[in-house]
Amino acid sequence: MKDGDGPGGSPAGTALPASASPLYEQVKAYVLANIGSGKWGRDHKLPSENELVASLGVSRMTVHRALRELTSEGYLLRVQGVGTFVAPPKPRSALVEINNIANEIRARNARHRASVIVLETIAPSADLVAAFEFARSAPVGHSVIVHYENDAPVQLEERFVNLALVPDYDKQDFEAVTTYDYLQQSTPLTEVEHVISAIPADEETARLLALEPGDPCLLLHRRTWSGKTIATVNRLVYAGSRCSLGSRYSPSAVR
Repeated sequence: MKDGDGPGGSPAGTALPASASPLYEQVKAYVLANIGSGKWGRDHKLPSENELVASLGVSRMTVHRALRELTSEGYLLRVQGVGTFVAPPKPRSALVEINNIANEIRARNARHRASVIVLETIAPSADLVAAFEFARSAPVGHSVIVHYENDAPVQLEERFVNLALVPDYDKQDFEAVTTYDYLQQSTPLTEVEHVISAIPADEETARLLALEPGDPCLLLHRRTWSGKTIATVNRLVYAGSRCSLGSRYSPSAVR
């Protein structure tokens, strides 16, 4: 199989190898191979169905079934009118729970305070539209807040909020009430997705968390749902030398 990219990121001269498996399974394998190799990374926009039909030599129905199944399995995000994107990696364990950082700090007999850096309404980027799985672009609330423990910055919290669920998000005083408390009161959360990675602090993160550029940090990507609607898309950055993440829970099954 020739594996080149044509204009717009579409495969050029690609053909599926001979195989006894159904064609839609071969298309799925082709997509997963591109994701697994890193060629199509997180949030990468896939070629259109028409481009895949032309390049792979299969029917539109075959491509549509393959993409639909990969979406239901969590590998892809399909945004009507925008395209199909590689989904964020699935979390491998229930490492952390949703907790109020202010309560965590006070439980350690320490003092919490928050400093609001940004609070606004924005037009989302294509990546955010995909992350929210919007059918079409819509304004979202955006906040950047630094949380302090005894005047030492420990967490940089960036939230993007679905204003269809929380229309007054950008009008709140988040130095008086935490975003956690406000969101809990505003809309019930029914599902959470967490992905954790280690990153070096960039210059802006280092400035806000009183670190040196390049210092180790933990990045927690979090999405939350209210029913079938995505409520928030969040980036929580922790100063690596001042935090640890963990949880204690009873697994539903022992494997």
